[in-house]
Amino acid sequence: MDIKAKIDEVVSKIQSDPSIAEEFKTNPVGAVEKILGVDLPDDIINNVIAGVKAKLGVSNIADAIGGLFGQK
Repeated sequence: MDIKAKIDEVVSKIQSDPSIAEEFKTNPVGAVEKILGVDLPDDIINNVIAGVKAKLGVSNIADAIGGLFGQK
């Protein structure tokens, strides 16, 4: 599995869909598995979530998602 490609896919969906961004904020595991369409092992899902947060450029995902859509 290409983790980097999966991270890019999740970031793209979060940036383009406010409902997915909100779901990621409240339930990142569920949101990532929904976007990717697979149930991933904990170590992989945690790596993807960490990569998504890093790619969004913040440690506080709530601030990142709010900033994507002009709110904080």
